[in-house]
Amino acid sequence: MTALDPRRYLFALKGMGIRTYAFEKDAARGGSVGNDAGAAWTEVESRVRACTRCGLSKTRRTVVFGEGSPEADLVFVGEAPGEEEDLQGRPFVGRAGKFLDQMIERIGLRRNDVFICNVLKCRPPGNRDPEPGEVEACRDYLFTQIELIKPKVICALGRHAVNILLDTDARITRIRGKVTDFRGTPLLPTYHPSYLLRNPDAIKEAWEDMETLKGLLKGGA
Repeated sequence: MTALDPRRYLFALKGMGIRTYAFEKDAARGGSVGNDAGAAWTEVESRVRACTRCGLSKTRRTVVFGEGSPEADLVFVGEAPGEEEDLQGRPFVGRAGKFLDQMIERIGLRRNDVFICNVLKCRPPGNRDPEPGEVEACRDYLFTQIELIKPKVICALGRHAVNILLDTDARITRIRGKVTDFRGTPLLPTYHPSYLLRNPDAIKEAWEDMETLKGLLKGGA
């Protein structure tokens, strides 16, 4: 984990509901807080795995915190874990996960090079859409993950992910491929892998979005 600015670090902690924190002496004098950044990441994961903020804590099998590099330049955000994710405790497994792997490979990266997570960290029963209270309970965890990773680019997979990140209500078919902004970080909406499996005619557009991501990672528009 790279060094984290103290103000950004405190902001991230606030997102988890932590209001006070004692910095080590060297950090208080302006030194590196890299160790504190790593501690914050560990704290986030511990809190997510023990979370009981909403009713999904009573129906889940496992918490799906996320997977990949906490220093990634690219973060993929999906909607919520499904049945297989709930069983394995990993995001995007099964057919949708394999398709996401192909999307990542189109950029020239591997799964371990990016960070993959969902808005919700627990599976909604029957894979239903997230409810507002569940989103509210989990939103700070997601935003804190992004704050600590500090990626160059965010890719929102599907309408729920992008609408929750941007606090909007838009159809994914209208906004996919259009680069926007999340708190100073470029955000690209694209189709969810599950949607692409059901609608193979949209795959060509998804490949175009992966080319856009590749350009953003290289510093282009």
